[in-house]
Amino acid sequence: MIHFNLYPAKILSGFLASLMAAFVDNLLPLFLTATVFEFFDFVTGCWKSAIVAHRKKEHFAFESVKAWRTIYKYVLTLVGIMLAELLDHTLADESRLRLANFFTAGVCGVEFWSFLENAAVISNHPVFRWLRKFMKLKVEDTTGLSLGPDRARDKKTGKFIKASK
Repeated sequence: MIHFNLYPAKILSGFLASLMAAFVDNLLPLFLTATVFEFFDFVTGCWKSAIVAHRKKEHFAFESVKAWRTIYKYVLTLVGIMLAELLDHTLADESRLRLANFFTAGVCGVEFWSFLENAAVISNHPVFRWLRKFMKLKVEDTTGLSLGPDRARDKKTGKFIKASK
């Protein structure tokens, strides 16, 4: 007699894996892109922490709490890509909105920003400091959002000025 161990958790995980597989085929490039951006942000973040500790003459220790946060962020990013694709299939009839592409681009933009900040601290090179400042100004000018407490918008002209303290 053959005995199968079919626990509810196994059935649920099998169902979820098959559901995810339906989306993975066309989402694989987005998953890979997000993975690369997350990976380089994680590596440069660890490197930056070690550099900052060295500059402060402190002992550097790899913190598993930060690593687990990155893992959570990564898993939630992949789930977000799948949910955006599902929403796109549900809402759009024939003309696709490509919500998963926009979601992935947003996540990768944030990770790229973090990479630039890490690179500026690691190398202390003017090109990375300039790139970080340039991107900040471009984002603020394009979106109208201030990305720091040191900047404010002039009410008459709409231009960004140094905020008074």
